[in-house]
Amino acid sequence: MEKTPEGTSVGVDDPYEFAGRCDHLTGDGRCRYALKHAGDDPEFARARRADEYRCLVGEADCDWRDCPHYRSTTDGRECVRCGLEEIRMAHRSSARPLLEEHHLSYHGNGGDDADPSHEITVSLCRWCHAKVHRSFARVDDDVNPDTEALAAREQRRSEEQSEFGFRSASERFDRTSDDRS
Repeated sequence: MEKTPEGTSVGVDDPYEFAGRCDHLTGDGRCRYALKHAGDDPEFARARRADEYRCLVGEADCDWRDCPHYRSTTDGRECVRCGLEEIRMAHRSSARPLLEEHHLSYHGNGGDDADPSHEITVSLCRWCHAKVHRSFARVDDDVNPDTEALAAREQRRSEEQSEFGFRSASERFDRTSDDRS
């Protein structure tokens, strides 16, 4: 199983099984990295420019792992392990998110491998994230959300619903005639 730089499990054997579309891929199939970061890898940018900036993976016999600048990061909407959905509390900046970004592969930690190392992330709820790093739990385990995770999500939904209710200004501020001066 893949490991973090600290040696803990990331919960997968092959990060590319969970890898999605490259973050650098434009809607028309071009490589945004070659367009915007040509100075960082001139040779790569030259090759893409010669091919009208088309994504390398569009070529025959190429896969995401073949591109030296491939990156797939999560949208953070749902835990890929248990399916728990994120509910953000915008007005409470101190509220810890239910979902966390989990790295399956670490950019720059290629070691002795000939394959390039890519940043590949997925979303895991805090509870699944802890289980993956602290045990032999796998990202692809078929599990239901933890009871504590469900309770935290329902608490947020209740708070969200209470904000939609109408209260008059007199109810919100409960001012008496003595307070008006």
